[in-house]
Amino acid sequence: MYQNHFDPARSVFVAPRKGVYSFSFHVVKVYNRQTIQVSLVLNGWPVISAFAGDQDVTREAATNAGLVMMERGDKAYLKLERGNLMGGWKYSTFSGFLVFPL
Repeated sequence: MYQNHFDPARSVFVAPRKGVYSFSFHVVKVYNRQTIQVSLVLNGWPVISAFAGDQDVTREAATNAGLVMMERGDKAYLKLERGNLMGGWKYSTFSGFLVFPL
């Protein structure tokens, strides 16, 4: 079993209780001449996205944050919708916390 309701093997957060959660993410692209799109996915549906697409910049970040209402057992994770990440997700952050229970 995983601690803190985050499964690091699958990179999935599972809500321990119903409430409003705050999530933020920061993903770095390291190739120029490409665009990346990253989405925060809730139960299979993208709810927040971020883009990085400056064609003349080698390193650029796609960053976003938002509040999401979740039921107990709902799953949240990041999905790379477009582009490639050199080195995988190691230059990225994903965090979340319960703002208030419902």
